[in-house]
Amino acid sequence: MKIGLCYDLKEAVPVSQGHPDDALEEYDSPETVDALAAVFQAAGHSVVKLGGGREFLAKVLQERVDFAFNIAEGLGGCRSREAQVPAVLEMLDIPYSGSDPQCLAVCLDKPLAKKLVAMAGVHTPRCRVVSDARELNGLVADGLPLPAFVKPAYEGSSKGIRSGSRVDSIERAVAVAEELLKLYRQPVMIEEFIAGDEVTVGMVGNRPPKIVGIMRVVPKRKDPYFVYSLEVKRDWERRVDYEVPARLEAGAIRQIESSSLAAFEVLGCRDFSRMDFRISRDGTPYFLEVNPLPGLNPRSGDLPIMAGKMGWSYQRLVSAILNAALERYPQCVRR
Repeated sequence: MKIGLCYDLKEAVPVSQGHPDDALEEYDSPETVDALAAVFQAAGHSVVKLGGGREFLAKVLQERVDFAFNIAEGLGGCRSREAQVPAVLEMLDIPYSGSDPQCLAVCLDKPLAKKLVAMAGVHTPRCRVVSDARELNGLVADGLPLPAFVKPAYEGSSKGIRSGSRVDSIERAVAVAEELLKLYRQPVMIEEFIAGDEVTVGMVGNRPPKIVGIMRVVPKRKDPYFVYSLEVKRDWERRVDYEVPARLEAGAIRQIESSSLAAFEVLGCRDFSRMDFRISRDGTPYFLEVNPLPGLNPRSGDLPIMAGKMGWSYQRLVSAILNAALERYPQCVRR
């Protein structure tokens, strides 16, 4: 089978003057692309590197691929950017891996994703969305829960999530929100901060997906108000331990599993995803957000890390994602 790899490399993405220093955080490296290509080639497939953006548009029309393996994040600051490549693939009737355009657009809109997940009976922190600095004047009247957590509404890869994102006062919430509105030019979420464990859940497959692992992020320096911030993720080997399987109460594990499966279904995820939760001190998991296009860097991606700690090789993980997608396209399996 001829597989086309769809991706956006950091060095290929243009950034505007005055962009935040994490503007390229969600984009991939050649290391990830080469690792994926090696897995597919080892399984006997040929690989075409389609890239992303205009390069992708040119190559996808030129190359006659049988299937596209998509990890492209899309370009621009719009909330639907992750849907760009899958939408083109659907228009061209090219089978592909991962979630469809609607799911990807919904999930990148964090407030919308939270509403849908809450409707499915999953606990989520209370939240207020601010689209304009003038709306910040009403935070006191709204009875904003404190401490709170302030983050951009339409970003991934912890963009805009820093050590100072947790705030203890209305004044600090206003200051952080104003800065984010200016830097990211999109709405800001001001969310109830759940003190407790940070957990991420890896999922692969469909109807129902398999939970690959539940990973607890444990700070090496004890901190009851730990934030899994961008600073921590960039220096994770020195600052945190990844505990897989997570040593949590059996009841909390069951709730995390059922909440993850409910969120996966209601959001329409496909093939693989990663769900983030905070566990309150009474053991209740609170859904934070979902990544329906989680990073697959073999060294630093959360999903490959937790899969490895559960005894999965990188090749097994990527093959499982590919096979889950191919089950939806029997015409590709027959080739």
